[in-house]
Amino acid sequence: MDAKKTAIVTGASSGLGLAIAEAYLKMGYNVVGNARTAERLREAAASIGNPENFLLVEGDIGKPETARTLFARAIEAFEKVDILVANAGVFIAKPVGDFTEEDVESILDTNLKGFFYPAQEAAKHMSANGSGHIIAITACIAMQPNVKLPCLLTAMTKGGLNHAVKGLALELGSSGVQVNGVAPGIIDTPILPRGEENWAFFRTLAPNGKTGVPQDIVDAVLYLTGSDYVTGSIMTVDGGSTAGTW
Repeated sequence: MDAKKTAIVTGASSGLGLAIAEAYLKMGYNVVGNARTAERLREAAASIGNPENFLLVEGDIGKPETARTLFARAIEAFEKVDILVANAGVFIAKPVGDFTEEDVESILDTNLKGFFYPAQEAAKHMSANGSGHIIAITACIAMQPNVKLPCLLTAMTKGGLNHAVKGLALELGSSGVQVNGVAPGIIDTPILPRGEENWAFFRTLAPNGKTGVPQDIVDAVLYLTGSDYVTGSIMTVDGGSTAGTW
């Protein structure tokens, strides 16, 4: 049996997911990374040196069969899953009247189903083992909407995740499984547009006038999955933007 801990990370081909996966790999963990396409996963693995203990599983995480395959492959390769980081997400900022049916379906599938199905598999597997960590990457904009950044579907879906974290933490509390969330503010990842004008605007979205980097989220995730006590918590990493108005 492989004595290393094993982490599953969804949305692992770039941005926060890749940074989280790489951090666990550097700690000596086995990591199972998921993204929609094998090509993007292979590019991600190559960018960090193609670690042997980085298992790549492509598929739409909004579909239950992908979640089942993800856990089956992880268990087959490493026998046990200790951590699930449900990072995959879709963010679209536009006025409410401009959202299309395709936008709605995409966000619901990835942000909600993309958490529920892997969390369901994790809950069954980890409860049977008597331990484990489930982490949802949510969004601070869901905790305190901002008129400067209209994104109703993100607020709706990621806000749902914040409550799901608390509900699942209660449900699994006696099983030894801990459930927490990390709610990022503006983090410098490829999902955001470039250009100083854009980033000058992004800096206005936090009272400290700053934006974050992926390591800020990595640090939060590692803290939560390293704790034996914290559960049902949503950790904001947002430069103070959910602290109030300014």
